[in-house]
Amino acid sequence: MFVRLGVFGTTAITAVTAQNTLGIQRWMSIGTALVRAQIDAVATDLRPDAVKSGMLANADIVRAVASALRKHGLRRYVLDPVILASSGTPLLDRAGVRALRRELIPLATIVTPNLAEAAALTGEHVADVAAMRRAALLLVDRDGAQAALVTGGHLTGTTTVDVLYDGKVAPRLFRHRRVMTRHTHGTGCTLSAAIAARLALGDPLPTAVAAALRYVHRALLHPPSLGTGPGPIG
Repeated sequence: MFVRLGVFGTTAITAVTAQNTLGIQRWMSIGTALVRAQIDAVATDLRPDAVKSGMLANADIVRAVASALRKHGLRRYVLDPVILASSGTPLLDRAGVRALRRELIPLATIVTPNLAEAAALTGEHVADVAAMRRAALLLVDRDGAQAALVTGGHLTGTTTVDVLYDGKVAPRLFRHRRVMTRHTHGTGCTLSAAIAARLALGDPLPTAVAAALRYVHRALLHPPSLGTGPGPIG
């Protein structure tokens, strides 16, 4: 995906999963020292123009990532707060969620929770557009993110709504016609990665968000149709 968007991606692996389209069967976190060494290795040689995090597994890794971001002065940080898999498997415990709120949200250029993640981070029930607006405001005005994009793919209806708030202007709503498909695996990961790619290319944040949302919408329209469960997007 990074190559398709015109950037080169490097990685620091935080966890290894055994999963398919039916869900995650098992997972194991990587040792914190090795996670930190991976970030240091990339940042000191292939310094990124933007950074994105996904599954962080536990509070120790959250703190290691925050420390590395501060040490290397890494900017344009997109925080995808992966807390639960789509199948419901927990991917970050309560201590990890608390650490994420304290350590990473204040460093984030943008945080991109879905409805369940927004609820876990804010302590609010998030099930409609009004609640999405409130959650976005809390993540920015209370918790310190520069911006928040609360994604509404899990809302019902024929239209999806995503809410962007940057603390400067009123929340902006992005609306797309819902793509009726079971192949939705990877939407959140792809969205946050696409935002990071566009930020690395120099887009202003609202432009990067709009471009990333369009990219995911197109990917939903053209899945490879793999697996017997919710397969990957295109």
